[in-house]
Amino acid sequence: MIARRKDAMKRKKLADVSKTRQRRTPRKAALRSDAFARAERNAKSYANDPERLHKLVKKAAEKAASVPQNIFYENWPYLQTMLRLARAHAHGEYRDLPEDAFLSILAALSYLVDPFDLIPDEVPFLGYIDDATVVDFAVTKAKQSLNAFMIWESTSG
Repeated sequence: MIARRKDAMKRKKLADVSKTRQRRTPRKAALRSDAFARAERNAKSYANDPERLHKLVKKAAEKAASVPQNIFYENWPYLQTMLRLARAHAHGEYRDLPEDAFLSILAALSYLVDPFDLIPDEVPFLGYIDDATVVDFAVTKAKQSLNAFMIWESTSG
């Protein structure tokens, strides 16, 4: 009886370790992918071209409207904020944010709309995990700027 419990506990522990590795792997893979490197390069060109930025925001908003919200967990509101911030920036309404935060946001939006990202969106459920991972990374890097933008939105009306 005790041996069975020990075996069950070992299997559970191995399963937990495996799940942890599975959660980490897409994050590392997505952020180290050629698609993410391309998104980071594209971010710089979007930041310097309001017309291209406006087109990116439009495509990203359409894509966000078509994906399951639950994939993004608590970052869904931040993804929506990224879209509003980028739109306000493209229109010249909001410029008060560090360049690195803005480039992280634009890289995430660029990755989101890239049909050739790490995991194709057509793959059921898994196709959006890499997108959510990149959005999570951008939120982590730009959270203070995103929060400041939301305050600006609520007080500039």
